[in-house]
Amino acid sequence: MQSPFHFFRTLIFALVVPTLAVFAHAQGWPTAKPIRLVVAYPPGGVSDTVARLLAERLAVQLATPVLVENRAGASGSIGLDAVAKAAPDGHTLGFAAISPLTLSPHLGTPPFDPLKDLTPVASVMVSPVLLLATSATRAKDLRELLLDARARPGAVRWATSGVASIGHIMLAQLAATAKLDITHIPYKGGGQQITDALGGQFELLSVNAGPTIAQHIRAGKLRPLAVGAPARLDVWPQVPTLSELGFASANLMSVFGVFAPAGVPGPVLERLNVEVNKALALPALRERLISSENVPTGGSAADFARQIAAEFQSNARSIKAAGIKGE
Repeated sequence: MQSPFHFFRTLIFALVVPTLAVFAHAQGWPTAKPIRLVVAYPPGGVSDTVARLLAERLAVQLATPVLVENRAGASGSIGLDAVAKAAPDGHTLGFAAISPLTLSPHLGTPPFDPLKDLTPVASVMVSPVLLLATSATRAKDLRELLLDARARPGAVRWATSGVASIGHIMLAQLAATAKLDITHIPYKGGGQQITDALGGQFELLSVNAGPTIAQHIRAGKLRPLAVGAPARLDVWPQVPTLSELGFASANLMSVFGVFAPAGVPGPVLERLNVEVNKALALPALRERLISSENVPTGGSAADFARQIAAEFQSNARSIKAAGIKGE
């Protein structure tokens, strides 16, 4: 297999050379055939809601039906596998986090080749990761909690949604930077993790921001100490980012975007990127993202590919340094 660096460098080069001829060559697309948007998560969540809003806008802009199909499982890998195996005709797209491309390959063998079988189309949103304190600790801020962890090695417990999750990588990076022994409590998903957090079964948890978490914070049941995000969140302006606190390598967040099967013609990919960015510029979609505590992104396919490449390399280093193994 070619090296990840070589692959992503080649991909980025291919994505940064569109010309006006691109749109001329894309005139035959889309055809009368509907476009299928495979969402790699169950119905009803924030990701599914955003994907459906995006599908509605794309249908209007492209004058073609865009049908949403939920294919959940394996942290997004099942849905992206369906996209990877689809015909590269521009009529099957995927909506997922980038972690199946940047994290999962370091911990096992995914059902598709993340370096060959998919093409990034456009970044859509960043989902911040909150670091929350429970009733099991009286620490007022992250500094105070880390002092406790230094005084009692292994006593402070940090719960995540699973082994090798973004929260686990965040923990590994922070612990390595601060040279602390913090006990990892991995869950299989977020449901039981939140229930146990409300019961004070551990001191810390990392979880994606969202309306449900916001309710628990406002009720005083969970206390935000820091956030993994590009900047402080409007809804929690008093909560510093991990970068601000000196833990830039732990300032992680979930990035979601649109993907296509490898082999989709360049003009079609360029048109798709333009249309996704046009949809993200609409106030209704931006407001829905912001109200759910997500950050709209957008941008070029080349920038999205660079971001994926950088996170792929960063995760490889983090996983190796922390000795993290897949389940």
